[in-house]
Amino acid sequence: MIVTASGDDGYDFVSRYFAPAKGIPEDPVTCRAHCALTPYWVERLGKTDFLAFQASRRGGEIGRRLLGERVELASACVFYLEGHAEV
Repeated sequence: MIVTASGDDGYDFVSRYFAPAKGIPEDPVTCRAHCALTPYWVERLGKTDFLAFQASRRGGEIGRRLLGERVELASACVFYLEGHAEV
């Protein structure tokens, strides 16, 4: 479930993401959810560049812009896993 609202303090909108059925009580910052939220806010705000905040306990801000049918995301990240996969 994604909950979103208009933002303030420089943010265009804020959100929270919950997926308890998938074992995720609350995700700190969910880029996939923000890809879904971008077209929603494009319609409401009439612009294609946004700065948003996911307001979880460890939250963070995500810059995004709509490029045709794609969403470009920009944010800081922390690597937690690195490896190789063989197919």
